[in-house]
Amino acid sequence: MTKISRYLDAAILKAEFTESDVLEAVKACIELNAFSVCVRPCDIELAQQHCKGSDTAVCVVLGFPHGVQLPDSKVDEAKRYIALGVDEIDMVANYGWIRSGKWAEVEADVAGVAAQTRAAGVPLKVIFETAHLNTQQIQQMVEVCIRAGADFVKTSTGFNGEGAKVEDVQTMLDTAAGRIKVKPSGGIRDQADAQRFVDMGVHRLGVGWTSCQTICEGSAAQSNSGY
Repeated sequence: MTKISRYLDAAILKAEFTESDVLEAVKACIELNAFSVCVRPCDIELAQQHCKGSDTAVCVVLGFPHGVQLPDSKVDEAKRYIALGVDEIDMVANYGWIRSGKWAEVEADVAGVAAQTRAAGVPLKVIFETAHLNTQQIQQMVEVCIRAGADFVKTSTGFNGEGAKVEDVQTMLDTAAGRIKVKPSGGIRDQADAQRFVDMGVHRLGVGWTSCQTICEGSAAQSNSGY
């Protein structure tokens, strides 16, 4: 059985974090054997320095947290992060466009980034803030991400609205039907919640880094991460 720590993408994303905050978080996540640390773009190289030689990968967010950058700007971001050697990218889709029914534009937005990540062998996770979408929009977005060439669909940024809900994650899993991986994120702060999603069949968990210890060890959470 895979250890729960190996499902964790540990988010270290608050805008106010100092370099020492980030360093503390990265070191703690490596010690817990998290699958990855998910960092702000400005922290890529710092995270890489400390994750080198460990089993913890470095993931970076793109178009974060609202997804409203120009599609060409997102492609440029992807190129830069790939050139820096990131292991994975978590991209925010333009969920205002999703809510507007601009499906062709949304698919092109994802596909532009996916073309870069696939060529480089870098997994791409697409966040579409499920708390702001209805069931039909979630289903449609899973199909869009499959067609666009993404590797994962992801519920939330953790910074806008409610995080992962069981019913939304189940909708994503059912729609995906094994064609794309699923990552719940946002509001997963204890071992029971994490295990519930793992038992549903998800492939990764987005978790604020301060919740990683309680998820892995069942100990008291260090603080409320905001993720």
